[in-house]
Amino acid sequence: MIEEIDDRRFDRVVETSTKPVLVEFWQPGCGGCRALLKELERLQEDVGDRVLILKMNVQENHQIPAELEISSLPALALYKNGRFERFIGGLGKMEEIRKQLPLA
Repeated sequence: MIEEIDDRRFDRVVETSTKPVLVEFWQPGCGGCRALLKELERLQEDVGDRVLILKMNVQENHQIPAELEISSLPALALYKNGRFERFIGGLGKMEEIRKQLPLA
């Protein structure tokens, strides 16, 4: 299961992570968000020891999505060394997402 993160804990968790962090920004009722979450759960089984995967509900959290200027959902953001690196494209399938991750 993908861990839920909120605005209050976000910076601390991302900045102290020793591995890259992948965050899905989602909201209830978003079919694409649910589909992506299932792919991320599969991905977590495969790379969870090398990438921290989190999810953030944008209806309950506003600060981080606003800072990233997220305008459409789902959105998938990659952080490395505590800093935003880029948004990940290919939001459909686990393998497409996996190809874009910095896996050592």
